[in-house]
Formats: sequence, structure tokens, C-alpha cells
Amino acid sequence: MSKASRNRDIARAKVAAMREQEARQARQRRIYMAAGAAALAIVAAVGIVLALINGSNSPGTSHPVLKLGPISRLGHLQPAPNPGTNGFEGVPIPAGALLGGTTKGATGGQVDGIRCQRSEKLAFHIHSHLVLFVNGQQRQVAGGIGIPGSHVVSSPNGLVASGGKCLYWLHTHAPDGIIHVESPIQRTYTLGDFFDEWGQPLGPSVLGPYKGHVVAIYNGKLYEGGNPRNIPLNPHAQIQLEVGKPLVAPETITFSNGL
Repeated sequence: MSKASRNRDIARAKVAAMREQEARQARQRRIYMAAGAAALAIVAAVGIVLALINGSNSPGTSHPVLKLGPISRLGHLQPAPNPGTNGFEGVPIPAGALLGGTTKGATGGQVDGIRCQRSEKLAFHIHSHLVLFVNGQQRQVAGGIGIPGSHVVSSPNGLVASGGKCLYWLHTHAPDGIIHVESPIQRTYTLGDFFDEWGQPLGPSVLGPYKGHVVAIYNGKLYEGGNPRNIPLNPHAQIQLEVGKPLVAPETITFSNGL
């Protein structure tokens, strides 16, 4: 074989070897890319599952599951009284005295992560209704809770809080029990948050200035979740807190247009 022929054979062998090496590298790249894509798919799937799981428990994405029981467990209940005359928000204002004033309430600083701002924040906007009984007598939820510096005044449409330097994300405009949630973020707010703003204590054995076992009724059912502070302020929730006897049957209202 001539030297030229040997050189051509060597060159062809080198080319074949290079092509085989390139083919092996290409196969390896495809394997690595497929493995990477599979790993990313697994990570994405896990992320979706975790998001769904966490979303079911995270504030604002759904409402916490409450432990509720039949109201019959309370035994005989005194009939609910006349809820009162409709006021500023088209909701009855009870005839009873205030459970407590707002002089001990929040004055502008953050409360439970809730801020007081100059204007309403309506990214998350819902309303709940709170009814209070002490020894069978209905008490008012103060107007102007969460509106420091405001004063409840008479208007052609009823009592309403006027003035104030800022609005907490939880507040009341009238002594009708309507709790306004007007927040820039979607989260679960609770009665504990609201009472902290009000400056009134709330727990299993205290309701404002009154001591004793606190019974909580949520949408007509007995709340059996323990501390009433943990009761969430869900859209159109009707919450009734009672301390002392006799116990009173659940009072219900109709939310007016716009609430």
C-alpha cells in the first residue's frame, strides 16, 4: 500500500472516530436534557401540589374549616329579641347599651399586622355581622371601632361615626354590628384582631368587661373550636357571642345592598 493510501485510510479512521465521539456526545446531551426535563416536570408537579395544599389553608384563598355543632346542645334558649330599627347601613341597631367604648382602642399604630391608613383599601372587601348578649341582654358593638379620633353622631339615616384620622383595615361605621373588612391584602381576619383594635378583651372566659364562659354561635350553629378569638370574619358571617344566662337563640339579619 502506498504512503498516500495509508494516509487516506488514517484520515478516514480519524474522521470516523470523531463522528462516533460526536454521536456519543449528542446521545449524552439528549439523555441529560431528557433527565433535566423530567426533573423540572417533577419539581413543577410537586410545586403545584404544594400550592394546592397550602392554598387550601392560606389566608384569603379559602375559608378555614370551623368546628361547629348543633345549637340544640345549648338546651333551652330565650327567643331572640327584636333586633332594633334599621340604621345608617340598613341594618338594625340594637336598643341595648354599648358593650364598651373605644377609648382603649387602637390609636393609629399597627395592631396584629393591621395598619391604619388615610383611605379605604378595597382589594379585599367583605362584611361580617356581630351580635353580643350579656346575661340575656343585647349589647351594642361600638361605632367607630378602627377609626381613631372619630365620634358617633346622628345623621338623617341614623347613627354613624364621623371624622377620624385614619381607617384600620377592620372597622365599624355604626353601632349595628357590621364589621367592615377593607384591606389591601387578602388574608383571614379574626374576632381576635377586631377586639384588639377595639381595645376590649376576648377569650373563652371574657367578653369585654364581663367574665364568664363565652358561648359563640356562628351562622346559627354552635362554635366548638375553643377560643372565640379564632373565629374568622368571613363574608356575611353572622356571629353571636354570649356570656351569662339566659342564653339567647341566634339572631339573624339581612345584609342590605352594598354589604
